[in-house]
Amino acid sequence: MYVPTHFAETDVARLHALVRAHAFATLVSAVDGAPFATHVPLLLDAERGALGTLVGHMARANPHWQAFDGGSPTLAIFHGPHAYVSPRWFASTLNVPSWNYEVVHASGAPRLLEDPAVVRGLLERSAATFEAGAATPWTLASVTENYVAGLQRGIVAFEIPIVRLEGKRKLSQNKSADDRAGIAAGMRAEGLADEIAIASSMESLP
Repeated sequence: MYVPTHFAETDVARLHALVRAHAFATLVSAVDGAPFATHVPLLLDAERGALGTLVGHMARANPHWQAFDGGSPTLAIFHGPHAYVSPRWFASTLNVPSWNYEVVHASGAPRLLEDPAVVRGLLERSAATFEAGAATPWTLASVTENYVAGLQRGIVAFEIPIVRLEGKRKLSQNKSADDRAGIAAGMRAEGLADEIAIASSMESLP
């Protein structure tokens, strides 16, 4: 990923926070010599390894997992909020349309998780993570053991120890304070969730 110095985010805790907040990742590997992408939610074990470890699962019918040999690299892309930047919002003149965004790239070599107890634990944790906040969270206990066994046979679980973690937060850091204030105000006026999130990130810059 091309990351100009003023847009680089190197704080691991902040990158981990973005990964957790935007867990639906684009996973890219080489399968049969060509790029192959799967869109899949991933969980982060921040304490496992210097940069953390990602864990997830996908359908067994998906050929992607066949590239998970523990040695071949894979890239997980976590897309944070993003928003169009209009030249109308700048305090200065001679500007062009642009885009602000936050994104994290995590790479490593996936390996398969084949212990049924480990796979079940992953499924339970996934449900607990994404059901958090629900008045009556769904759990595996809501369905029969035969159903869970069939579910496990139809998926492949994996983990990716992160060996490279890159973050890019393009938030108009290369513009003046007046320009940034104008851009943030313009985004807030648009009123959409991503625009408001990017405006908040811009306003939190030192």
